[in-house]
Amino acid sequence: MNVRIDTYQQAVSRILRFDRVQRTAHWANALLFGILMLTALLLYFPGLSGIVGRRALVVNIHVWTGIALPVPLLISLLGPWGARMRRDLRRVNKWTRDEIAWLWALGRRAPRVVDKFNPGQKLNSLFVGGSIVVMLATGIVLKWFQFFPVSWRMGATFVHDVLAFAIFVVVIGHIIFALAHPESMRSMVKGWVTEGWAARHAPAWLREETGEMEEDQSVAHSD
Repeated sequence: MNVRIDTYQQAVSRILRFDRVQRTAHWANALLFGILMLTALLLYFPGLSGIVGRRALVVNIHVWTGIALPVPLLISLLGPWGARMRRDLRRVNKWTRDEIAWLWALGRRAPRVVDKFNPGQKLNSLFVGGSIVVMLATGIVLKWFQFFPVSWRMGATFVHDVLAFAIFVVVIGHIIFALAHPESMRSMVKGWVTEGWAARHAPAWLREETGEMEEDQSVAHSD
């Protein structure tokens, strides 16, 4: 009996936050975003483009990387391997009144109850997901412009450039926050967080996870 208790305590001291599918999708997405941002700088600033040369190659890398951008996320959501990713997607799309109040207060008032993701993380995820769709759509218009009217091309150019600037700001902010919270970042590298971290930053999610583990434990005892 003591051995079982010790095993259970060891299990809950480290809680899985992101599985391999989620971590792989995140880092693949980060790599593709990095390539897009680098090539965007080379294309937008003539001086940088002149240093590197081979502008046509840079354009092709930018275009096809953009087309590939949704692929890791789509793969991570499909099939039985994507169960945790789909579950987290539902979390991101579910907002409580308390979290909406946090938005109206511009983050000045902390939400009373925090699930697996705080409102800022949910907002970041929604922004990234929406950006992928919009940038892909406007990028297609810019690349194959001959199939679209001039007004569409002008609008796509404006939206693509403005959203690209916003993405640079958000990505830089995301990196700064990640470096400032090493345990949270570790969960995206190794997958787990400590129970103490979860109690401080995601208490509602911790209760959910430990409750499920206790149910599994009781089932194991009954067997």
